[in-house]
Amino acid sequence: MADIDGIQFERSGAVAVVTLNRPEKLNALTPPMLMRLEAVAAELGTWTDVRAVVLTGSGTKAFCVGADINEWSALTPLDMWRQWVPRGHRIFDRWAALRVPVIAAINGHALGGGLELAAVADIRIADPAATFALPEAGIATCPGWSGTQRLVSVIGASKVKMLALTGRRIDAARAHEIGLIDELASAGGALNAALEMAEQIARLAPVSVQLTKQLVNAANGEGAAATLEAMAGALAATTADAREGMLSFREKRPANFEGN
Repeated sequence: MADIDGIQFERSGAVAVVTLNRPEKLNALTPPMLMRLEAVAAELGTWTDVRAVVLTGSGTKAFCVGADINEWSALTPLDMWRQWVPRGHRIFDRWAALRVPVIAAINGHALGGGLELAAVADIRIADPAATFALPEAGIATCPGWSGTQRLVSVIGASKVKMLALTGRRIDAARAHEIGLIDELASAGGALNAALEMAEQIARLAPVSVQLTKQLVNAANGEGAAATLEAMAGALAATTADAREGMLSFREKRPANFEGN
């Protein structure tokens, strides 16, 4: 399993595993890690034989504690506006938009940007020792990678306000209770539980799974226009009229559409 810029990426059959691999810094995200996450998402989007993705952190202490403060605190306000925040949004949005289901195996702390990263997953499974927080106000900043946006669709505005306005850290049991995580694993078992679920998903009809994910996302306001147009285009392409349209174009004659 190769490590490139602090990100490990491997495949096991139809399941891909992406691991944040900076355990000595609690998997805090650096600019090279973000860019590598974007490259991995782009690669995953081209593979038709991957049916599920597991996203996790290395070590036992943290899934991800967010952006490395030494990286972003050195930025000017204009650089924060022009680069840092938009880059994170672009990359996290790309992960959220993957066709295949993404399962976050939360093996430890998921704080700030780490919680925002976990929110891009379709399903979240956590170790009982995991903790969750949006602590940004405690260092005089704000959630920057969709913590005030995507998380609202997961747990509702009032719960997000409770986390973001107090900086309070909650445990896995409370996170499960409010719907922030979907399943509590046994101690040390988050990754195995996520892999088992990924294998279960991989045994199902992949196109049906991916279409269903897009439909649910569209119901939540994510990519609704693109989903409708893509599904409409795919349906239209299966018709006899579509074949007649292409044939008439090639033969340079009027088409004879029959509505089937």
